[in-house]
Amino acid sequence: MITGKYPSLRLRRSRMQPWSRRLIEENTLSPNDFILPIFLIDGSNKKESVSSMPGVYRYTINRLGQIVDRAIKKGIPMVALFPKTKNSLKNEIGSESLNENNLVCRAIVEIKKKYKNQIGIMCDVALDPYTSHGHDGLIKSNRIVNDETVEVLVNQALLQAEMGCDILAPSDMMDGRIGKIRKALDKSNYQNVQILSYAAKYASSFYGPFREAVGSKGSLKGEKKTYQMDFRNSDEALREVALDIKEGADMVMVKPGMPYLDIIKSVKEKFKIPVFAYQVSGEYSLISNAINKNLINKDAILESLIAFKRAGANAIVSYYADRIDKILK
Repeated sequence: MITGKYPSLRLRRSRMQPWSRRLIEENTLSPNDFILPIFLIDGSNKKESVSSMPGVYRYTINRLGQIVDRAIKKGIPMVALFPKTKNSLKNEIGSESLNENNLVCRAIVEIKKKYKNQIGIMCDVALDPYTSHGHDGLIKSNRIVNDETVEVLVNQALLQAEMGCDILAPSDMMDGRIGKIRKALDKSNYQNVQILSYAAKYASSFYGPFREAVGSKGSLKGEKKTYQMDFRNSDEALREVALDIKEGADMVMVKPGMPYLDIIKSVKEKFKIPVFAYQVSGEYSLISNAINKNLINKDAILESLIAFKRAGANAIVSYYADRIDKILK
């Protein structure tokens, strides 16, 4: 409640000088707030640009040090790994997800071997990078089947934990997968492996550039609305989050980010749990392309990132993370 009135109360007084504005900032950013996504490709000595995402690249395993070194030097706590799987390795059941020599597993081993615990590793638990149809689950009789998919996801999670992944991030939106994964991890002595649940993941139009980056855009058959959430719904998001917390999630993700700031705020206020926001590829590309065309200035990046903190996010998955030192200047 505001006490006092104009002219004795003048809110502009505290905005007059830069030092004064700094003193009363309510939300700030630091490298500690970020997770850096990294796209992986097969081969050797490759750094391949993602055409729809200016400034974003795919890296072969032997070039990972180039981007991980940068993340560590900038103080970023964690990287997230996303593979572009060869089409020849994809099939209807996504069996490459369970191959201990797949891109993600090899990347985990390489990073842990070189950096130990200098930086955390987050891995998606989902089948869409590995299925020929581009979906996050198994298909039977033209529908995504839940329980059979969860069994595969459990095995994928166990494999990633065995390789050394620190935070498993089920992004598939199958019912019951958090509880099944948590139980399997604990039974296999991986009690300290954390689960970041994509608890409120919406069926969104903002994922296009990501799907190009991981090579699933052209192969996706149909839509994902039978398992990802309807963007019209907010109460449903709270139900999803509540279930995942009950099943053992250590933290939850809201995805996409900027169109769902209300969801981030509601989840944080209701559950008091660590909430992560994903500034997804479509958000990134819209901002970056607008800057490159001089439609907006680069300060829009900071403005967009602060919005997540203002809504209550503890951390942000963002393709801008490796440039955060320049953004904060």
